[in-house]
Amino acid sequence: MSPRAGQSGPPARTLAFVESPVQLLNVLEWAHLHAGRIAAGAQEAPGAPDAEGAPGAEGAGTGGADPAAAARPGGSDPATAFLPGQAAVPVPALPAPAPPAPAALGAVPPQSRRAAVRRALGRRAPGDRAPAAGADLTVVVLAPTDPMTRGQLRRMADLAREDGHRVRWEEARGGASAPFQTIGGLAGVLRRADRIVMGDPFSRYVQLLLTITRAKDLVVVDDGTATMEFVAQLARGERLVRWHRKGGRPGARDLLFAPVSSSARRRLTPNARRRVEVFSSMPVSEIPDGVTVTANGFAWTRARFGPPTVTAGADMVGTSLVETGVVDGERYLEAVRALAKAHGATRYFAHRREHPDKLRRLAAETGLEIVRPELPLELIARRGPVGRTILSFPSTVVHTLPLALAGTGVRVAVCDIDPAWLTDTASPRAQGFLSGVTGTARDVHRLAAVSLA
Repeated sequence: MSPRAGQSGPPARTLAFVESPVQLLNVLEWAHLHAGRIAAGAQEAPGAPDAEGAPGAEGAGTGGADPAAAARPGGSDPATAFLPGQAAVPVPALPAPAPPAPAALGAVPPQSRRAAVRRALGRRAPGDRAPAAGADLTVVVLAPTDPMTRGQLRRMADLAREDGHRVRWEEARGGASAPFQTIGGLAGVLRRADRIVMGDPFSRYVQLLLTITRAKDLVVVDDGTATMEFVAQLARGERLVRWHRKGGRPGARDLLFAPVSSSARRRLTPNARRRVEVFSSMPVSEIPDGVTVTANGFAWTRARFGPPTVTAGADMVGTSLVETGVVDGERYLEAVRALAKAHGATRYFAHRREHPDKLRRLAAETGLEIVRPELPLELIARRGPVGRTILSFPSTVVHTLPLALAGTGVRVAVCDIDPAWLTDTASPRAQGFLSGVTGTARDVHRLAAVSLA
């Protein structure tokens, strides 16, 4: 029975709200850093109810199974689909959890064994003190509608469950009434939670949920380059606006939502009663007073996967700068073609938000093998195989991949965005922001913008 149906269960001390696979990856990194692995090797018995009283917490919330998945041939997921005529990159299966070590649990009384299992799953045993920051974690997925993002989120949710965390899948955008059902179903657990972890402080959904919570401990985990802008805006007391939209006039919905956004910004400002932490692998230059910044070194990713097999070739990482209206599509196509030719790249790892028509054209005109990853690129690269050189335009991965691939010998090279590639509607801040993303990246090789004929 789901929590919405009234099933009682232990309240979640920590609630994490995510809307993308990268956000969920960084929630797992945060939990790993703060809580570590307790009673390593202890696993929940197959079919055992989760902490909310339901077998497999996916059913909790407004949606369990993905209706679209059932309609696809063979139940396949779009996250593993490749463009017609393109070969899939062989990806090894996820490693199975290690079985419990008999020596670790067999020599202690049954009560202690049960307590160890509870602690390993992030639950409190009788007599325990308050759990560590990453313990007793429930991940709430505010599911998007994009099929690629949904597919990656489902796989990340499986990894979260394997680590002993509860997952609550919310069809938060499943119709006109979905937001009211989602917020109504979460109101109770929001008020009881001691800590809120969020992946996107710019999200209107998250900002609205922040007006309900009484939590005194707020954590913002990485949502890519947006984290840099969030911290800077918070330090300057500005309204929370995504970098690629900054400089434009607020629309009607922005004005209508302005009071909620202002309330969220106040709640994300630390004071004597409220602690705010930013967990990030991105460079943070302007730190607001009272905000704790914790470095994300991708320790969970390195411990969980790899090291990868490194090939002699080069791979390229795609970007959604065309889809967000920052870079002209024709210019981007020419830049990818020139970059691939100059460095001998053979594979193109598509961003989950890249349009299929754009990817088909890239495959036809550049000869690149288009790969649509089933997990965030940091995990795909860590699992391998991966090229000895990874080419990228300014994006989050120029900061995260060197951390995830530390010690593997893989080189990350970033190509600057030429101002001539920007669209007429691009934010006035776009060029400076993208240059800052590149210039602040550590352990990468910087390439000049490619020359377009």
